[in-house]
Amino acid sequence: MRLFLRGAFLLSLTLSMPALAGIAVVSNEGSGSVTLIDTVTDKVITEIATGGKPRGIAVSQQRRMAYVSDQKNSALLVVDLESRTVRKSIPLGESPEGVYLSPDGRLAAAAIEANNSLVFVDTEKETVAFKLKVAGKNPEHGVFSPDGKWLYVGAEDGDTVDAIDVEKRSAVAQIKVGLRPRGITFTPDSTKAYIACENSNFVTIIDVTKHLAVGTIAVGVRPAGVLVNPAGTRLYVSTGGDSHVTAVDTASDAIVARVEVGKRPWNMAIAKDGRKLYVANGRSNTVSVIDAIRNIRLLDVPVGELPWGVAILE
Repeated sequence: MRLFLRGAFLLSLTLSMPALAGIAVVSNEGSGSVTLIDTVTDKVITEIATGGKPRGIAVSQQRRMAYVSDQKNSALLVVDLESRTVRKSIPLGESPEGVYLSPDGRLAAAAIEANNSLVFVDTEKETVAFKLKVAGKNPEHGVFSPDGKWLYVGAEDGDTVDAIDVEKRSAVAQIKVGLRPRGITFTPDSTKAYIACENSNFVTIIDVTKHLAVGTIAVGVRPAGVLVNPAGTRLYVSTGGDSHVTAVDTASDAIVARVEVGKRPWNMAIAKDGRKLYVANGRSNTVSVIDAIRNIRLLDVPVGELPWGVAILE
């Protein structure tokens, strides 16, 4: 009888938990939590308490884990999205921010503001693999190129981006961009990068083959987040000063649409089919869902306090 009841309980628990596919994972730095959103219905599934101050977030499609920087406790949190628990806290260094996975998912790179470095975590062993100093001050994001050859790191307290050769673990160039570089994104072919320069009110365009800035795009007030869609045809830029997301044609680098979202839009994620864009609105405590084909806002999903980042588990 006990075995039957236990089996029935486990079956009921399994049926009550939606399949882990199509979930937007949102880090809420104000409430110390991670919110899960069903990307089919765009409704909140649950909120996972993490404690601390979760900011940067990346999701492993293979391991079904979220890697979240906890700025308050100087750690990388490994959140098991199946059990919906924090399985491990890995010490990083003071004030970690953006977190990004290498294309093969084996390394998680966390930008450490206080000591101007990157910490690389082995996602299989869940231990620190190595550390790397950068020339720029106050790094917020360290983003891998899709081909895995390069890592671009923005110096938030300056106007440069460090280009790191991933294999050699060394800098090959320091690229002059606009003031206070924030978000970084690459085109899928790894030949072009875009840098959100918050205090210059533009996005810098970089030729990755030369590690050279080749132009700018005026996008609005205080750009923070940038993201290229999976097809490589659109660039999306969140502008915190005027609460918009700007869509740019990557072939011409011309603006094609502007969509109003919540207050202080920050980081973004897009579904792999390129149809829905999710935007963390830090001052509205919401995530805006944008139809990326028609360039219209569909709805705002209430999440935790001060949402900072969002990633999607497909």
